[in-house]
Amino acid sequence: MGDIHGAHRALVQCLERAHFNYATDRLIVLGDVCDGWPETRQAIDELLKIKHLIYLMGNHDYWVLEWMTRNDRKEIWTMQGGAATLLSYDNRPDARHRQFLSEALPYYILDNSLFVHGGFDVHRPIAEQPPEVLIWHRDLARQALECYFKGIDTKLHEYDAVYLGHTPIPFNKPLYSCGVWLMDTGAGWEGVLSMMNIETGEVFTSDAVPSLYPEVPGRART
Repeated sequence: MGDIHGAHRALVQCLERAHFNYATDRLIVLGDVCDGWPETRQAIDELLKIKHLIYLMGNHDYWVLEWMTRNDRKEIWTMQGGAATLLSYDNRPDARHRQFLSEALPYYILDNSLFVHGGFDVHRPIAEQPPEVLIWHRDLARQALECYFKGIDTKLHEYDAVYLGHTPIPFNKPLYSCGVWLMDTGAGWEGVLSMMNIETGEVFTSDAVPSLYPEVPGRART
């Protein structure tokens, strides 16, 4: 699943449309459940119901964890969706959610597929890369997009597949290019939330997220 960005209603839609079983199915979330739409708290509560959840650290999750652990309220965070997160918690950190975010993984490998929020330097072993690269890196996503638009099909890494969030794409379903799956379909702004069965390739998407929150006026991009 791509970046949720506080869109609990979209999260529930995707799970329902996929007939997801909270007790038996596994869900890998590529990070950034936090910030943007007004229901970060509800979205994390929903994820905590899933028995077999793999959750990766996103850059917005990191900002929220800094607030929950050190009361660090960076202006860049509050201006990029953090204000909505503060409201969802009534400005009071939740201890269970703080633990959830603190236990988020930097990356996850399943067989020979890599799951990571932002990206990585393909010339260095993944285990040697600093957390800020894994949550902020966009070069691999941008290269994959460039290859797609130029019609190039050259694998960009050594894995069977790489799944990325973080970099929104201008499509309403995940995009595959050069061995990379781009999973962020813009749920943090005007797009949809997407999840995919990586065994079958079947995709499940929410409605356009703004239509799910008609009470929320226009806001800054996350």
